Amino acid sequence: MKRLTAKRWFATVGVLSALALLSIVVCALIGPTPLDLRQAFEQSLVPNPQARILFGIRLPRILLAGLIGGALAGAGVVFQAILRNPLAEPYVLGVSSGAALGAAVGILADAQYTILGYNAMTVCAFAGALLTILFVYAIAQSYGRVITHSLLLTGVIVNYVIAALIMLITSLVDFSKARDIIFWLMGNLDKIEYRYSTILINCAYILTGLGVLLWYSRDLNLLSLGEASAGQLGVEVEKLKKIAFVATSLITAAAVAEGGPIGFVGLIMPHAMRMILGPDHRLLLPAAFLGGGIFLILSDTVARVGIRGSEIPVGVITALCGGPLFIFLLRRQIKRTG
Repeated sequence: MKRLTAKRWFATVGVLSALALLSIVVCALIGPTPLDLRQAFEQSLVPNPQARILFGIRLPRILLAGLIGGALAGAGVVFQAILRNPLAEPYVLGVSSGAALGAAVGILADAQYTILGYNAMTVCAFAGALLTILFVYAIAQSYGRVITHSLLLTGVIVNYVIAALIMLITSLVDFSKARDIIFWLMGNLDKIEYRYSTILINCAYILTGLGVLLWYSRDLNLLSLGEASAGQLGVEVEKLKKIAFVATSLITAAAVAEGGPIGFVGLIMPHAMRMILGPDHRLLLPAAFLGGGIFLILSDTVARVGIRGSEIPVGVITALCGGPLFIFLLRRQIKRTG
């Protein structure tokens, strides 16, 4: 493993940050409606449609995509470390299924309220994810210990049960509501109205969670040696597992509540960054966050302009791009290891 120095850390994070900023600027200029930047930045007493397109629709959507992509990729890094499985993803414990059930209930009830600027469906999705997390942890714990294999099995079972409930709801509602549920399940960042206030709340919430995980990055490195070895080296394994599972689940819940269960971001980006940069979580976590954000920003831009006159759910794009990319990286790793 290549030794991590401060110079290497700042160089890597700096390059990825520059690429993230570049992707935000370039993707903000891409869309079905041509933009005149001079008009967009022009101060006027009359409504400015160019400014509305840039600052009211494209820019907040791009920022939201970057935040969600980064959250899913960062959570994926930690899940893969804790479970010691490079194929683990943030949805493995049923968080996405719980959020989907909450969103389906919100659509079914036709709820119209808002809380702190969040619409009813987002609130219901987040509540569903939280209830699922609590249920899975309550079942999987044994005498205050988190049993990893029990957690995984419980998550798998909960996923299947909730999927059945969602299919039941979809089969009973009218066509328009069934379409809304199915469209949400594909992963979608298209909203009637974007609010910078909710994006800032999400940013503070997600970055706080990732900051906590970054604080424990050295312990995550030691945990990769195995729970017994990490314990002998002074790591409080059970405490670390609880903090990591709770933090990643809450981050994932916020991301899924806003964008739906967008696939492959939390699987492909951690795996790709680990192959490129190595397994040191002090660098891997921020790199995966930035890489995941860039990946979802680009994917969402393709979703916006891929088909003229309509929009593709971003989850479809991430799956179409992420699947072949993951196979390529896997084949490359197999060739390296012989």
